[in-house]
Amino acid sequence: MNDRLPSRTGPSAAREAARIFGRLFAFWAVLTLAAIAPAAAVEPLPTKEVAPGVFVYEAPFQLIAPSNEGAIANVGFVVGRDAVAVIDTGNSRIAGERLLAAVRARTALPIRYVVNTHMHPDHVLGDVAFRGEGATVVGHAKLARALQARSQTYLDAGKRLLGASFDGTEVVLPQTSITEPTTLDLGGRALKLEPWPTAHTDNDLTVLDEATGTWFLGDLVFLGHLPSIDGSLEGWVKVMGTLATRPAARIVPGHGPAFASWPEALDPQRRYFDRLRTDVEALMASGATLREASEKAGLAERDAWALFDEFNSRNAIEAYREQEWR
Repeated sequence: MNDRLPSRTGPSAAREAARIFGRLFAFWAVLTLAAIAPAAAVEPLPTKEVAPGVFVYEAPFQLIAPSNEGAIANVGFVVGRDAVAVIDTGNSRIAGERLLAAVRARTALPIRYVVNTHMHPDHVLGDVAFRGEGATVVGHAKLARALQARSQTYLDAGKRLLGASFDGTEVVLPQTSITEPTTLDLGGRALKLEPWPTAHTDNDLTVLDEATGTWFLGDLVFLGHLPSIDGSLEGWVKVMGTLATRPAARIVPGHGPAFASWPEALDPQRRYFDRLRTDVEALMASGATLREASEKAGLAERDAWALFDEFNSRNAIEAYREQEWR
């Protein structure tokens, strides 16, 4: 008895082989497309062109929450002849991806630089979205140390507050550190980067687009949103005095409108700091405790600022401690 199956030959065998090959090819194509297909498109951050080639996302006055995906600080980008520089990136990977989408909605030029104005997570945690662009991350010489010291705190807080939308967020350390005024070239367009002494933080950096006189000041200037002190009140007041002497066609604050006139934009912040310092000094002179100062200093400014109750007590504590050591 012959147990072998009869071999198939002729047209029917050819059709069967073609059918099997077609199924295998379709399966291979599906796997290949799944591997190379880009992630689902994200909605670009809405940006305003505040000057020719200068785009800014005007963030809401909010704390980080799922509803804003961490896009709670003003961020932007400058387009040169040959390349783009991004300035700050938001509080999560998704916020950075939305900024990247906003860049790509405007230009296909390579993103050469990502510049961080300081260490706070609402300005730097979106950097990871630009890793695939080959951009050089640039910051103040003290930025890397500050991020290393606080990275886990920032990541834990972001995960707690954003949940799954925080997935993929990482701390990216700067590859280029700025110790003195430095110019970046975007091709016929120069950006002047300048590091500052301790003020809002100990790693504040500003970016001036010399072509349009647009000055990105990061959190050295708040408008509408109460400032937060994480460096030195006295140092910040001193830096503000120097900033006010510099000309600029417009400034981009870290929080507030997309742009503002200069130096008038400093007036509300100066008024608040004067009130806070005066109140703290008077309370200390009367023997008030740190807790009392945190509850009473600066209250006359409450109606002038968003998020006052979230940040004023902390500012009063920082001012009190600084005055103790003067």
